[in-house]
Amino acid sequence: MSRFRFSQINVFSADPLSGNPVAVIHGADSLSEKQMFALARWTNLSETTFLLQPDDPAADYRLRIFSPGGELPFAGHPTLGSCHAWLSAGGKPGKSDVIVQQCEAGLISIRREGSSLAFAAPPLVRSGPLEEDVVNKIANAFGLPLSDIVRHQWVDNGPGWCAIMLRSAQQVLSLKPDWAALSPLNLGVVGLHDSSHEADIEVRAFVGEGGYEDPVTGSLNASLAQWLMEENVVKSTYLSAQGTMLQRAGRIHLHKSSDTVWVAGEVVKVIDGEINL
Repeated sequence: MSRFRFSQINVFSADPLSGNPVAVIHGADSLSEKQMFALARWTNLSETTFLLQPDDPAADYRLRIFSPGGELPFAGHPTLGSCHAWLSAGGKPGKSDVIVQQCEAGLISIRREGSSLAFAAPPLVRSGPLEEDVVNKIANAFGLPLSDIVRHQWVDNGPGWCAIMLRSAQQVLSLKPDWAALSPLNLGVVGLHDSSHEADIEVRAFVGEGGYEDPVTGSLNASLAQWLMEENVVKSTYLSAQGTMLQRAGRIHLHKSSDTVWVAGEVVKVIDGEINL
């Protein structure tokens, strides 16, 4: 049995209990893929990550990301939480202005923005309008008339996201999924808030393959921003709210600099200890 440093990090909220947690295992090079997957099932969080030595000289560290269902090439809140854990444990980036994470999706740039961390949105691996049968499947899963889906798009940057936009944030908050009907789609739903709300949009993330709603989702917000900014639905800087129906208060700050969308949020360490495996 070996002992590893263990961190649990809250992402996208300064309140330790209002964002999305990720479990991080430090110095995990000796762990097998089977052990990583087993631990991800055991923590039962949406993601558990493993910090490894990089094999790309351009990277500061390598990250493997597991959900209870398997390995992911990229995920947003685990990226920020794992970077925070790496820095807190004494990690020193090779460059002064950026931290470079190596993961299955490639090299991800992360930077400090005051008390927040921000990652550069990776490129989409699939885009374009959803097929008619996919739109019909989504509408049926939520009991929505097709006329209420004002926009739709593939926004996949690794986890397989597709997305629809509804007429308002309130309509997004009212949704109740038929999980069996939605499976196996991973769906993001977005709606605009009126000007009185703190946030510009409301987001919900429905993971049809696992049958659960994710509290605050960096990868989805990244790809939504790329889509909605391109179509001039949102400004180049905006605030997204997520997790409301799960009694969370996730806040994701998105802004575009040159051709890069940056996804930023507060990151707070909640647990720091050791784990025996």
